[in-house]
Order: sequence, then C-alpha cells, then structure tokens
Amino acid sequence: MSHAPENSVAAPAQISPEAVESAVQAALDAIAAASDSASLKAARAAHAGEGSPLAKLSARLRDVPPEKKAEFGKLVGQARGRVTQAFATREQEVIEAETAARLEAERVDITALPSRARVGARHPISLLQEEVADIFVGMGWEIAEGPELEHEWFNFDALNFDEDHPARQEQDTFYVDPIARHLVMRTHTSPVQVRSMLERDLPIYVLCPGRVYRTDEFDATHLPVFTQFEGLVVDKGITMAHLKGTLDHAARVLFGPEAKTRFRANFFPFTEPSAELDLWHPTFKGGARWIEWGGCGMVNPNVLRAAGIDPEEYSGFAFGMGIERTLMFRSDVQDMRDMAEGDVRFSEQFGMVV
Repeated sequence: MSHAPENSVAAPAQISPEAVESAVQAALDAIAAASDSASLKAARAAHAGEGSPLAKLSARLRDVPPEKKAEFGKLVGQARGRVTQAFATREQEVIEAETAARLEAERVDITALPSRARVGARHPISLLQEEVADIFVGMGWEIAEGPELEHEWFNFDALNFDEDHPARQEQDTFYVDPIARHLVMRTHTSPVQVRSMLERDLPIYVLCPGRVYRTDEFDATHLPVFTQFEGLVVDKGITMAHLKGTLDHAARVLFGPEAKTRFRANFFPFTEPSAELDLWHPTFKGGARWIEWGGCGMVNPNVLRAAGIDPEEYSGFAFGMGIERTLMFRSDVQDMRDMAEGDVRFSEQFGMVV
C-alpha cells in the first residue's frame, strides 16, 4: 500500500465550485504563510505549477459537457487569476521586506566616530631629528633653539659674511618687508650658535636643529623649507681632531660601525680652516661609497670676537648637515618632495605610534 508525500495536494475528483474554491483557498493560505523568497517559490510550484490542483482542474475541462465548458472555464480561469495576483502581490511584499532587512544589516553610520583611533605615523624628519639629538645629548651636549624669523646681524654679520656676499641677495634669501628692518627667514641654524655664544657661559657644547628657509625650487633634490642640524663647540684647546672624532662617532651611530668621515678643503665665512664633510656610507643601495654630507671647520676668530669671546684663549669647531639629505641616502628616498607632501603612506614606512 503506497502513501502520498505529506506535503502533496490531492487532485479534485471533478470540477465544481466547491473544488475550485478549496484549491484557491489552499493556494492563498500557502501564499500568506510564505515568509521569504524560497518558501514563496515552493508555494508557487505546489499551487500554480503543472501538478497543482488548479492545473489539474483546468485539465479536466476537456471532460466537461459542451454546454458547461463556458461556465466551468470561467470559474477555473477566474480562480487561477486570483491565485496569480495573490502571488504577484506577496512576491513584491517579500522582496521589499528582504531588501529592507539586507540594508539594515549592512547599514553603516557614517556620522559616527570610529570605534578606535587609527594608528598614526611620526614623520621621518621628526624621527631622524630626535635620533640625531639623542646622539649628541648622549655625549653631554645641550640642544639650543632660536627664532626662525631672524635679524640680518645674527644671520650674516656676526657670522663674518661680507656685505656683498651672494647669500645676502634676495634671489637666495627671504627678506621680510619692510626691508629696512633687516629681518630675514633664517637661511641656516648658525644664528642659534651666535645666540648661544652670547647667552651661555663657556665652555659651549650645543646642537642646533631646526627649520631653515632659502629661495630654492621645489623639486626632487631641493626644498624652500628644510631642516638642518648644526653643532658648535667652544672651549680651550679645541682642534680639528676633536671635530673629526665627533663626526666619526655620529656617522657610526647613524649609518653603522663601518661608517667614517673625511674632510676636503673648502671655504666658509664662519670657519677657518673650513672643510666639506664626506661620509663613507657602508650600506648605500648600489654599493658603499663616499657621499657629500655637509660642511664644517674651526670657528673663525672673527665670529668668536663678534660674540665677545677671546680667540687667543678659546677655540671651537662647527658643522652643519641637512636632515632631509641625511634621510635620502640613509633610507634610499629618491624624491625630496615626498617628505613635504604630507602623504601618510610615506610616513608609515618609518615608524608607528599608538
């Protein structure tokens, strides 16, 4: 003895208003019970498909006497129309409900604060400047700072620049109106050295980091605003040997134990003798090599006199290097503009802070 499946719908024995209404009511109940697209699809197959009760009633129209075909055909056709309309209405309701539920589940409040702060990045210029400062503080030096808007006397005259020196021309230096006030945006941090000699007791061991300004083009190797670190020592018995040892130590800390420095004779108004400073970079990309790093020398006696220091009793040395240039060949940065454009993806390569 066979049994029909539990969820199957038995076909009516014959066409009658009662049989048609029963099939329609069963379909409407199934439609109303459908809560999602999947259950509605199953109800459609059971009550509007080829094997549904209404489809079987429609098939029995061929057995109806001719005089009854119109009456029963209209009865079955109207029933199927009611069911089809009910399916269309319920389908629209289900789609709208499912869309609303999906949008709610995916909703993001763009006005809300993030649940946690994004991890930020220290700018590599700041990181390297602090690292350099730590090196010299570790040797017992002090950090000295001064104004970026500086008087021409501190920026040039006290440093033994002649009145007709090219660096004093407007094509090299930013002068602040009115020109008669003799104010400039400092072109180096050497004015801080002058202020240190005027304000501090001897002996003096200071590092002078900070921003400087020059009328340079904004390109891959130049910036109109950049960062320097300069050092000054004034004490009794200071020689070039002390300068060489100091710079060799700084180079080894920054670039590795094999790094070293060398001097090439040059001229600077504020030092005598003066030298270009070259760095032996042992880990330079492409192979170890000598690279020009900055300038240095023994403090010119005229500079000491301008600060009220007797050059017969005291001597000193000074040096200066660019932070951006140091970063370029230390970390293989190809374009100096990357340091100034503020893209956090550049800074993220060098150090993160929470």
